[in-house]
Amino acid sequence: VQLQASGGGVVQAGGSLRLSCAAPDRMFSGYVMAWFRQPPGKEREFVGAIRRSGGNTYYADSVKGRFTISRDNAKNTVSLQMNSLKPDDTAVYYCAADLVAGGTTPSNYAYWGQGTLVTVSS
Repeated sequence: VQLQASGGGVVQAGGSLRLSCAAPDRMFSGYVMAWFRQPPGKEREFVGAIRRSGGNTYYADSVKGRFTISRDNAKNTVSLQMNSLKPDDTAVYYCAADLVAGGTTPSNYAYWGQGTLVTVSS
């Protein structure tokens, strides 16, 4: 499945940004969808994920209460609403998909988007 992430940009600390990921695949509703990020010079890390039905979400502690994942299975899209952004949120953000378990480990995900850069200025 091909994933297309978009919505990155430059925002001031305290601001908001919304990322979107399109997955034009007839099996989209069967995928666990997730967002990861890779800060400059660091390893890729888990941000959050949403299960197939959209009812269950889970987040990294660092973004809990600030970021919200949602999905629209009819439109084959998943979004990441990011509020109260901090300079530490600066990273390339990736959406990922998996048909099996998902989880918080990058290696669990079979499919990846190209990444979109988010820069939060202080």
